Amino acid sequence: MTVLEKHKVCLLGATGVGKTSLVMRFVRSIFSDAYQTTIGTKIESKHVVCGDHVVALVLWDLSGEDEFQRVRLSYLRGAAGYLLVADGTRRATVETAMALHDAAMGILGDVPRVLVLNKADLRAFWELDAAYERELASRWTLFETSAKTGAGVEEAFVALGHALLQR
Repeated sequence: MTVLEKHKVCLLGATGVGKTSLVMRFVRSIFSDAYQTTIGTKIESKHVVCGDHVVALVLWDLSGEDEFQRVRLSYLRGAAGYLLVADGTRRATVETAMALHDAAMGILGDVPRVLVLNKADLRAFWELDAAYERELASRWTLFETSAKTGAGVEEAFVALGHALLQR
C-alpha cells in the first residue's frame, strides 16, 4: 500500500435525509431510528482502501437546517469533495440537494462528488420515478443507499475516495 492520503469531505443535503445516519453506518456500522438534528457540524473519519492507496476521509456532517445554509456553506472551504444526499421518499430533497450542489460549486469549483439517494429500504414509498432517476444517473455518479440496512453505503464512500485519488 502507498502513503495515506487525507481528504476533507462534506455531506450536504436537506434536513432529515439521513446524512448523520449514513456517516454512523459507514464509520461505526450502526444505525439508530432516533432522529437527532445535527446542529453545526459533526466530524468523523475513516480510512478506505482504494486499490493500493489508503484514503483517510475526514467527514464533515453539516447540519441540514435550511436557515443555516449560509453558515453551513462556510464549512465547505478546504473540502476536496462532497457527498450530496437526498431522501428518495421526498422528491423536494433532490431539488434542495441540487441547489446545495450549485452553491458548493461556487465555493469549491469542480471537485469530486457523489449523489446519494438514501432510504432505499423504503423504495415502495419513493417519490422519484424511473425516468427522473435515469436523468440523475446520466449526470451524476449515483448510489441508492440505506443507512438502516447498510446497502450501498460503503460503495458510495469508496467511490468518492476513488474519485479523490483521480484528481
